[in-house]
Amino acid sequence: MGRNFDLSQYRAAARKRTRVSALLIFLVIPFSMLALGKLLGSNMYLVGSFLIVAYTLIPFIMVFENRKPKAREVVLIAMMSALTVVVHMFFHLTLPLQAGTAMVIVSGISLGPEAGFLVGALSRFVCNFYMGQGPWTPWQMFCWGLLGFLAGLAFNKIDYEEAKKKGFREELGSRSFKLIIGPVMCILFALIAAYLSYMLFPGDDKTFFGWRLYAFGIAGLVFGVLVQRKKLTVDGITMALFTFFVTFIIYGGIMNVCAMVMSAAIPGGKPVSLNALRLLYITGAPYDAQHAGSAAIFVFLFGNKFIKKVERIKIKYGIYK
Repeated sequence: MGRNFDLSQYRAAARKRTRVSALLIFLVIPFSMLALGKLLGSNMYLVGSFLIVAYTLIPFIMVFENRKPKAREVVLIAMMSALTVVVHMFFHLTLPLQAGTAMVIVSGISLGPEAGFLVGALSRFVCNFYMGQGPWTPWQMFCWGLLGFLAGLAFNKIDYEEAKKKGFREELGSRSFKLIIGPVMCILFALIAAYLSYMLFPGDDKTFFGWRLYAFGIAGLVFGVLVQRKKLTVDGITMALFTFFVTFIIYGGIMNVCAMVMSAAIPGGKPVSLNALRLLYITGAPYDAQHAGSAAIFVFLFGNKFIKKVERIKIKYGIYK
């Protein structure tokens, strides 16, 4: 690190950016999407997409609050966004792997939560120019960005000095299962509780595979993060499990709500209701599981390789130091 580098000041600025990002992600962006949906209906997607991109730029610009931006830093973000789009399109046409979702999580781990959200939102926006724009675009941008943001928060950062000494001959993180066992057990216990609630209080549900998987899964995921106070290690097993759970629970849960809202906007479509959402969760669970599983497989096979390459670039060019 540079001679005038102030670690305490850097950490304070990072916490400030994270708070601003959380405010934008969990309050400002959802409120804006709902407001635009009320005002413009299904025609809100283009305005909403550009608005989300503008919001994601705010925390990223804050990185350069006390210094001039370096072109190499902006180029790295653009490179990861372009690579995410290319990899996603390639596997979309060849193998049924959700590589784009995996690359967003890799970007969040490598570049941090703010850049992870920017890469996710921007990549999804560009992907849909090839795969089709529509009212679903802002929702997909938000989901991909949220995955990148959560990945940046959950995983530990690389020690640059140690990385230089080791020369990347060793793994980026320990392959011990100890750090991930806490969150995994919390999620598993939450799913067991979901099944018991279905057995004892089935209500109108005809099957267990429905809203309980998502509702109890979110509770278990949040509680698991609180239980696991240490940062997750960057290894294949941990990243794959993290990818599966956040993709199934977060991405799947939000996009099922999106499907209900879009269906209600169509003439003759079903109105927004708990019964409609319950049906969507039941029918959407197999696809969400396939999406999450294929993304987890990609991260397990290629995640470490991509992260090592990005860390080499960061060390070589002195990025984010």
